[in-house]
Amino acid sequence: MPELTYQEGRTELDALGPYALIERLTDDFEHHHASTVLGVGDDCAVVGEGKVKNLITTSTLAEGVDFDMMYTPLKHLGYKAVAVALSNIAAMNGTPTQITVSVVVSNRYSVEALEELYAGIRLCCQRYDVDLVGGSTGSSRSGMVITVSALGTVDEECLTRRSGARLHDLVCVSGDLGSAYSGLLILEREKVTYQANPNFQPDLESYDYVLERYLKPEPRLDVVRQLAEKGVVPTAMIDVSKGLASEVLQLCKASGCGCEVYEERLPIDYQTTRVCSEMSQNMLPDSNALNGGGDYELLFTVAQSDYEKIKDMDGVHIIGHITEEGSPAVMVTPQNSTIQLVAQGFRN
Repeated sequence: MPELTYQEGRTELDALGPYALIERLTDDFEHHHASTVLGVGDDCAVVGEGKVKNLITTSTLAEGVDFDMMYTPLKHLGYKAVAVALSNIAAMNGTPTQITVSVVVSNRYSVEALEELYAGIRLCCQRYDVDLVGGSTGSSRSGMVITVSALGTVDEECLTRRSGARLHDLVCVSGDLGSAYSGLLILEREKVTYQANPNFQPDLESYDYVLERYLKPEPRLDVVRQLAEKGVVPTAMIDVSKGLASEVLQLCKASGCGCEVYEERLPIDYQTTRVCSEMSQNMLPDSNALNGGGDYELLFTVAQSDYEKIKDMDGVHIIGHITEEGSPAVMVTPQNSTIQLVAQGFRN
């Protein structure tokens, strides 16, 4: 078999990161239909000509990259694959309605194993009132790849993009940050110990929260409902799938603005802090919150006039504010110094 050859000046994938890679690959695609309201560049595509718009999104999880079967139960994996796609619908302030699922697997997996995977898919569909309406299966030489496409709807006046943040808007985030990555660190640590000693029995009971956050994330559709009940339409929104720093930068880039996020306001669970202290004296919880992936919380901005409506929302934290065009996205420390936010590229 001939060796693959590459042109000089080859660009490595991790030099761009996932967002910049998609932008580079799709930059010169044109739209041919008036019904295409919004294409590549947000959490979902938006299509439709009426007042109610349709949302379309696709998410893929690949074995060995996004999950490890040594510590990932198949039922949890099925649930997570759907939840990840539904999180994109939530990030557009929408309501999910249907999904399709495509699974590519090797003969290492049995029919019973796939039934367990689909049991998790079914559970997530039931929880969020979503219909499974199609999909496909295929074979691979090794491993498993799961692709979920999700459909949803949103009223035109409630549609929230990444590009709507304005000067002085409040920056908010749901839940807590860094816990999913902390759960992954625990699982990887126990995996290494088990590989060295197969008789080792891991004790994971005291890490239940961070493990669940990694293995079974939940799309924050509850936050979307709470905002609607309070009559608040975010000016911009994105889900936190690749770490807070990366998502803040994407939101600021799309909106043409800067941002100040306050370190002392980052919501971090005590288990995340504990995991960081166990792993390394140099591992800071703030680093997990900024750069760890997989939380699937919602990062959004609201006008200052909505402050009274959101200040007491359960599980929603005001962590900063939007600054003028041309200013950087920074984290402000308790000592009032600033640290420029940097995306970490492909990190899960």
